[in-house]
Parts: sequence; C-alpha cells; structure tokens
Amino acid sequence: MLFQLKEDDCVSCLACVRVCPVGAVAVDGAVTGIIEESCIRCGICVPACPHDAIDVSGDFGRALELAATGDALLVLSGEAAVHFYPNTPEQVVNACYQAGFRTVHRGVIGDELVAGAYRELWEDQSWGTMIRSTCPVVVETIRKDYPELVPYLAPVKTPLAAEAAYLRARYSETVPIVYAGVCLSDERGLVDAALSFKELEELLLMRSVDVGKEPRFFERMPEEGRRYLSAAGGLPRSILDGESHTSRRLRKVRGLDRLGAIARAVTVNGLDLGFIDILSCDGCLDHPLLKPKEELFWRRMIAQESEPPRSVHPVVDPSIQLDLQIDFHPIRDGGREPEGDVVGVLDKIGSAQGGKPWDCGACGYDSCWDFANALLRGRATYRQCPPYQELQALRAQRAAALDSLTGLATHKVMQTRIRHEMARSRRSGVPFSVLFADLDRFKQVNDRFGHAAGSNVLVMVARVLERVIRSSDVAARYGGDEFVLILTGTDNEGARRVAEIVRQAVEEAGIERGFPEGLVTISVGVATFDPRTAEAVDVIEHADLALYRAKDAAGNCVA
Repeated sequence: MLFQLKEDDCVSCLACVRVCPVGAVAVDGAVTGIIEESCIRCGICVPACPHDAIDVSGDFGRALELAATGDALLVLSGEAAVHFYPNTPEQVVNACYQAGFRTVHRGVIGDELVAGAYRELWEDQSWGTMIRSTCPVVVETIRKDYPELVPYLAPVKTPLAAEAAYLRARYSETVPIVYAGVCLSDERGLVDAALSFKELEELLLMRSVDVGKEPRFFERMPEEGRRYLSAAGGLPRSILDGESHTSRRLRKVRGLDRLGAIARAVTVNGLDLGFIDILSCDGCLDHPLLKPKEELFWRRMIAQESEPPRSVHPVVDPSIQLDLQIDFHPIRDGGREPEGDVVGVLDKIGSAQGGKPWDCGACGYDSCWDFANALLRGRATYRQCPPYQELQALRAQRAAALDSLTGLATHKVMQTRIRHEMARSRRSGVPFSVLFADLDRFKQVNDRFGHAAGSNVLVMVARVLERVIRSSDVAARYGGDEFVLILTGTDNEGARRVAEIVRQAVEEAGIERGFPEGLVTISVGVATFDPRTAEAVDVIEHADLALYRAKDAAGNCVA
C-alpha cells in the first residue's frame, strides 16, 4: 500500500472521501481512510489518499550522523520560511551552519535547472500535449491509474533530483546530501537523508542550536538563493507571465480528479491540450502538512516577503552539464484467473475485483450475478453493462500507449518520440541514435515450440531491452518480432556498443531459458541522426536498411 496515513498523522484534507466508493469515514473530524469493521476491502481505494507524499517520518538518525561529520550539504526547501516563522530565513540558515552542515542550499538551483529544461520544451513546437511532472503525487497517480498518459509526462527530473546531481557534479560524487522539506517520499533515493521540518528542528536542538538566538543577518553567506529564470516549483517565470489564464498552450489544473478528463481528451478525442501544469494541491504552500488551508494566503505572503530580489545574471554554473531527462514507466498490476464461468463474467465486467459487485442496476437485472447468468444463457450482452463499457474504453486508451504483450511503447508513441528527438537534436546540436532489432529465427521458435513459447521470447526480449537502456531512452515494439530503441544523446559509436550488448544479452537469455544454442538470436541495425550533417533524414529507414545488412550477413550481428 503506497499511503501510510495513521489516525494521529492524518492531515484532514478530506481528499480521500471522493476516492473511496464505499465512503471514507471521519473520526473526530479527521479522515482516516475506511473503518476496518465496515470496510469491504474492494481494493478500489488503494491508493485512497492522493497525498502519497505525506510522510511525517524522515531519516533522522542518518541526518544527525551526517551533520556531525561536518561534510554534509543541506538542501533546504523554500517552505522553511513559513514553517520557522517568526524566525527569519537568515536565522534558519545560520542555525543549519551551526549544526555542522558544510553548505546550505535553498532549492533555487534545482528550480533553475528544471525551468531551463521546461523552457526548451516550451520553445519546441512539435509536441501537442505535455504534462508537468515535478509533482511525485501526480506522477505516481498517472503511472498507476492512467498509464495511457505516461508518454505525455514531460521527461524532466524533479528539482531535487536535478539539484542533487548538480551538487555532486560540483563537489564530488560521494558528497553526502541532506534534504529538509514537506514532501519526503520522492526524495528518498535521491539524497542520503530526508527530513521533515519538525525533524530538522529536533536535529538543531540535539546539536545545541537555538534558531531564535541566531543573528538576523547571514554570518556565513549561503549558496546562491536568488532566482534568475524560475518560479517556485521549477516553471519559467517568463512562461507564467507571458500566458493568460485562458491560454490554450498553458493550462493550470489543480486536483487529481481532473486526470480522467485529460486522459479522455488526449487518448480518445485526440486533442492537443498544450502544456498542462497539474498539481494535486495548489503548490507546496498548500500542502496539507502546512495546515490549516484557510491560512494559505498568509503563508504565501511570508514566502513572498522572504524571497530575495531576482538575479540579473544566471545562477547556474554553465560549465556543469547535466542530463535532466527521465522516462516514466507505468505500474503494472498483476491479474488472476477467474474461478468458473460466472466468476469469469463478473471479473470481466470489473465486478469481481476485490469481491465487490457494481450492482448499479443499469443492465436491468437486480444484481451482477443475475446479469452474468443471463449473459451465459444468451439473454443479455456486454453492451448492457456500463461499467464494462467504461472498462473497455479505458483499455482502448491504454492500448494506444503500451503494447499489450511486451509492455513496451507502441509504434505510435515511438513515432512521436522520434519527431521530438529530431527537433531536440536540431536545437541542441547533440546527435541521437536508433537501433532497429529483429529476431533471426522467430518463425522456427513458433513452429518447434509453439506460439506460447514465441510470445514468451518476445516478452523476454522486451525485458532485456528495458534492462539495457537508460531512463531517458525509449524501447518500443515496432511490430511482430521487430523492436526499436531510441538512444538520446548517443553518437554512432555509443549506439554500436549498446547494440552489441543487446545482441549478446538476447542470445544468452535464450540459452538460459532452454532454447537450443543459436536459435534465439537478434540482428540489430544502427543509425545516428547528426544535426550537423543531416537536414531531413528518416533515421528509422536508415536503421532498417542497416538491419537488412545485418540479416544478409547471416544474422546475430550488428550493422
């Protein structure tokens, strides 16, 4: 279960009330999810609360240990000014230095880096819909509940991930980094320790530091905290100022309940919605842990007053080059086999999931059980069941983005990404490469071992490709036993190395699964798009021609 809200920790945001179909129960004014005695455990509400970033327990012991070494860097999110009020930001920074941190950063660099990446996407006119992806709650909800929207997530790291990479490039790869902020779930793994503000207060006390007694001026200047390009959260200020509230290219959406409408508009109706700035709440200052909600205006005023003037020069060191790209993958849920004909029908219409029937009455029968029996006798059709029709529409949306067998990107998504990479390559001057791969003797596998074995081989190859590529790359099923890899920022030499790794890995995986040596092999064609030498090149066609050369050379090779 993704969300670990206890009664004592519940933030009373009431957001999970509309998620649970049974009705979440309020106890003493605090939403605790569902009372165990009345919960039917239908599984529909998992995750029930959209605030999966609500995590009140950080890595306190580890952070205290790192602070004592005197070598750790501290990234202090901007909401600290609100939490520590009436103490000033200068006092908080001084206290953190007194506690032993080597340097104190205030999250501006991460916002600046991400804002630069978003500005590049904004200037690229080739995309039609782009969903802002810096909110971990939004990303996890899309990955679990709306996988058809995963290809539309802006491929940009979170501000903290960007800042952590920047600091390690600036200092050293092994420098310890501690983060203090509101949302902690997405920060683990990016830094060495993550703390809530309350835990930071406790750490300061244990290091014999009193924030209120610190000077109201900087005793040691913190790292650059003035913004040049970004607004809080990582969007470019120029975009926010230049687009009106009715802009068709920039849409500000608040609330996870809007994701369903976005999914229908994009994947069913084929609409281009432009850049969608969607957050689960109205920014971190509206986060439930900074309650109460009616004081949001007051919190914004404090944050605004504590923000230093904007810099007239860029604050990011241009000599530090980072790859801020990231690819998102859906969360795949495991299924189960139906237990009999009637149960199979109930499962097919979505009723048997978690043991809860719909019983909405729209089909004309008293219960889903009666409808299933009537359908098996030929007296009803699936068209009578609205939940099943909705399920079919949802599956159609997902099919547009993911190959149903392998889970890789579809041909359509691959073509869209190719156009995006060509535009990015022309803009940045950095080449990218494409691998076109084809199994050599796939028909023999089907003839000798059956089509089920052939399908297993395709899935095996898909897992090999996912294991080989980076998060910024794309693996797609082109059709049949053909696959395409898009390697961002990769020249021809690097692409050939990746292709050779793919070739060897597929051959070894086939032998490990018991197939005769030499039966399960793959040929790979490599093509590189270099904007300095190519104006209008069909890189897929060139990779396909290279693949034919590999086939002509008896297969199991790279060309």
